[in-house]
Amino acid sequence: MAENRNSSAAPQPMIPRPGGGRRGPGPVMVVEKPKNAKETLIKLIKYIGSSRAIFIGLIIVMLIITALNLVAPSLQRSAIDAISADGVDFVKMGNMLALLLLTYALNAVFTYFQGIFSAKLSQFAVRKMRTDLFAKLVRLPIKYTDTHPHGDLMSRMTNDVENVSTTVSQSIGSLISSVLTVIGSLVIMIYYSPLLTLISISTIVLTIIVSAFMSRNMRKYFIAEQTLLGTLNGHIEEIVTGCKTVTAYNKQKDAADKFDGISANLKKAGIKAQIFGGAMGPSMNVISNIGFLLVAVFGGKLALEGAITIGTIQAFILYSKQFSRPINEIANQYAQIQSAIAGAERVFDIMEAETESEAGEIEFHSEDVKGDISFKNIQFSYVPEKPVLKGFDLEVKSGEKIAIVGATGSGKTTVVNLLMRFYDVDSGTITIDGKDISKVSKSELREAIAIVLQDTVLWDGTIADNIRYGRLSASNEEVLNAAESANADVFIDRLKDGYETRLSESGSNLSQGQQQLLSISRAVLKDPKILILDEATSSVDTRTEMNIQSAMVALMKNRTSLIIAHRLSTIRDADRIIVVDNGRVIESGNHEELLANKGAYYRLYKNQFEGIAT
Repeated sequence: MAENRNSSAAPQPMIPRPGGGRRGPGPVMVVEKPKNAKETLIKLIKYIGSSRAIFIGLIIVMLIITALNLVAPSLQRSAIDAISADGVDFVKMGNMLALLLLTYALNAVFTYFQGIFSAKLSQFAVRKMRTDLFAKLVRLPIKYTDTHPHGDLMSRMTNDVENVSTTVSQSIGSLISSVLTVIGSLVIMIYYSPLLTLISISTIVLTIIVSAFMSRNMRKYFIAEQTLLGTLNGHIEEIVTGCKTVTAYNKQKDAADKFDGISANLKKAGIKAQIFGGAMGPSMNVISNIGFLLVAVFGGKLALEGAITIGTIQAFILYSKQFSRPINEIANQYAQIQSAIAGAERVFDIMEAETESEAGEIEFHSEDVKGDISFKNIQFSYVPEKPVLKGFDLEVKSGEKIAIVGATGSGKTTVVNLLMRFYDVDSGTITIDGKDISKVSKSELREAIAIVLQDTVLWDGTIADNIRYGRLSASNEEVLNAAESANADVFIDRLKDGYETRLSESGSNLSQGQQQLLSISRAVLKDPKILILDEATSSVDTRTEMNIQSAMVALMKNRTSLIIAHRLSTIRDADRIIVVDNGRVIESGNHEELLANKGAYYRLYKNQFEGIAT
């Protein structure tokens, strides 16, 4: 049963929902301050450099392509200078033209290899990034996924990573070539004419000023665009997941209006990003053409004075264009590069989030657990200064069956979250067999506990696969026995394919009761020392509940069991019933004792079974 902790003064981006996580988008965000592009680029380069052989191969290919590009204008210069007032040197011209043809042919061949190396480099780098991101996601604490929209996390895994992939594939070779071409062209231009070189690069200052202005604005809107895309995905996931509720409450128009609002903000950010991104290339081309005009005018003057030949002017114009072309290409790709950097920043935000520490300070082995549990003066809050548990104390003996009841928001499910170490206490101590669980390995702790939640989670696969999730090494016979213990075999045997029946998405081809029976079968198969049932029978009908109850009697034998319950009929035979209110234990005893006391439990019972208004 979810607890009411949705306070308005939460400093976190979202208030966590215990054991679940928020499925919808948060408030629409527009990022005004860009993050550190330099750090992001360094991290990206590390991923690109992880495929060292391919990266070196790409550099070698780009060196050859750049050399061929730099040779071509010199060959053209020699071919043009073969023409003079005295006639044409056809032998020289023929040789130069043959070499020029060979140069262009080799350029085409190596450009083809450049495409292959770029594609491989991109896919290897992005595969490693995607693998690292997913490995990080599954190791993030529950608090992180509870406080971040699931749709946004999915967007980072898919849209943002794919954006990086496309950019690396299309831009990495171009960037390498640009650096090499600029250096090579500058050296040759200086060799031909230092004066023309100065004239040619005079436009660089203007290029830097214009690109700095446009990139500052462009980057802001590309980051906002990626963020809003994640928000949009979150809203889509929320509506698709809750489509029946949306339809039942006739909220289709509200859902569409909200989508339209987010989409409108995305459109605005996208238009502004594309305006600045699209204007970058033409602006750079105008500046480049100004430089070309200056070279043509001053070059013609030098040729008339006999300082240089016509062929040299032609070659210099080509080198001048080669010098400015890489800058223009980068400018034309800048929008895409900025979008990729914005996406990469969002990916690295997850990668740099703090993960759960698996190491334990003290020795703890799940197979040796007896099941004595102690909560001592537990103080805990999901949101600072909004405490949920306030001095919670509870002692549970090995093998004891404890039921925890209370009104919504009293702190019942929080007790489970803390025992499982989905969250850690603010103060106080939780021990199992006298060992402080904050000092033991989380993986070993969770091996000793099986939990059945109110919201059933089933995976893509067969019924047998889903039951075996409790213990992957289990034999077929053990799977069958677990299903029989949970009374799940009754409905499984009626299915056409039995245990090999494939489940639809989230088990939608089964009823809620059948889904919960599979979840309980999974817990049975795990054979835990400690069993937690968090509203495990709330989604089943009365008859199914009776089947589960009879299975639970055998399952709970010789196991420490904690039952979070709203239906008080399910916990009458508990050894002790703990009544929680306002984060504290206010009553403790068995069913008969608590009814006789006529306290909080008595009122809860009367409200539920006799219809007394709460």
